[in-house]
Amino acid sequence: MKFTAFERTVQGTGASRRLRNAQKVPGIVYGAGMPAMIELDHNALFFALKKEAFHSSLLDMELAGKTEQVLLRDYQMHPFKPIVMHIDFQRVDATTKVTKKVPLHYVNEENSPAVKTDACVVNHIVNELNIQCLASQLPEFITVDLGNLTKGQSLHMSDIQLPPGIKIVTHGKPNPVIVSANVQAAEVEEVAPAPVVAAAVPAPTKAKKTEKQNKK
Repeated sequence: MKFTAFERTVQGTGASRRLRNAQKVPGIVYGAGMPAMIELDHNALFFALKKEAFHSSLLDMELAGKTEQVLLRDYQMHPFKPIVMHIDFQRVDATTKVTKKVPLHYVNEENSPAVKTDACVVNHIVNELNIQCLASQLPEFITVDLGNLTKGQSLHMSDIQLPPGIKIVTHGKPNPVIVSANVQAAEVEEVAPAPVVAAAVPAPTKAKKTEKQNKK
């Protein structure tokens, strides 16, 4: 993906506020040289951030007549308004080793024996992977084929076919489950509750007449 950035000459809270009022977003590019202060068109950036590839792949940034490859590293949104407040990019080249989260794309789930034959529910426990590789090898996403998934089966990270040169970075469990196929819970028939039989209540008895009333 390609986007255009512009050099930013002013800094500070007041300058950033004026940029945002002018529908611009302040940002920075660092790595492989001197950091560069930049600004971007807000609306173009806002819609670019909605695209998966903008988050997980190498980007071509045009700045001051030159095109450089960068990675999106961070961005801040307004607490409750759809406004991008700031954005960070990392400048990379083919020899830069990067650690980045990339999405998993699951395919052929509907054709697997687990779904097609046994009507299982497939749970996607992990939807992205943290990987390490050279910037030139960074994939936009990783495809996981579920075509052979069977009832009760679980797939682990070690079952993913990774492109050459890519290493999964895990924290905690070394080989966690990423997908499981579980049988749907049997529907429980609703049983009408048994009628409640009220206990017989003895009829109220008339109070005995007092001795004084009997004499009348």
